[in-house]
Amino acid sequence: MTGTAALTMAGRSLRISRRSPDALIAALMLPVMLMLIFVYFFGGAIDTGTAYVTYVVPGAMLLCAGFGAASTAVSVADDMKNGIVDRLRSLDVGGVPVLAGHVTASVVRNLVSTALVLAVALAIGFRPRASAPAYLAAAGLLVAYITAISWLAATLGLLAESPEAAGGFTFLMMFLPYPSSAFVPIDTMPSWLHGFAGHQPLTPVIESLRALLLDRPAGSAPWTALAWCAAITALAVTLAGGLFRRRTR
Repeated sequence: MTGTAALTMAGRSLRISRRSPDALIAALMLPVMLMLIFVYFFGGAIDTGTAYVTYVVPGAMLLCAGFGAASTAVSVADDMKNGIVDRLRSLDVGGVPVLAGHVTASVVRNLVSTALVLAVALAIGFRPRASAPAYLAAAGLLVAYITAISWLAATLGLLAESPEAAGGFTFLMMFLPYPSSAFVPIDTMPSWLHGFAGHQPLTPVIESLRALLLDRPAGSAPWTALAWCAAITALAVTLAGGLFRRRTR
């Protein structure tokens, strides 16, 4: 019953996305535009030891996921504000299906936008060398990351008093790719930033995707990345459940 309700709520969220084509287009196109800006405006000045488009794609994929997750926070906050949750609860639809529906829709939207980023990257020179198992591993890690930040976004949406505030709360998710290895090697950053950039959650995810897609040794990065994703998901699900119960008493 809960699973069916969650799928129904996911379908509702996706239909709402279709009714806001301007927001959907912005979420799809902005990461692509940023990737093109980095590749063609700044790429020639950044030495990464390889073609810059090859280096930057994993970071662009995570940046894309951050923009997509931001809309989840706004959607959750909007539901909490406009009273739809009270109507759903009168139909015996609990908090888990409501939030899981938003998260499922976020994962679907983000996978579509990530595929678009990857298609554009291939068109401008990105040439992955991954084997089939490596592609599957990269896809699985990406889904784990998108799920984690989508649950985090849902939690932020519950914390916010308005959809506008929810959009502001998600700034951190969209900012985190920059102080990481997404766009430049960490050793080119100021020394005081190395510790944070090397140990924040996004860096092992980016390094894992880069290694898997380019057929390079990944070391322990994938396990570290999965541990971060699992920890963020567990914490966000727990907090979201408590916040939802508090907001709907």
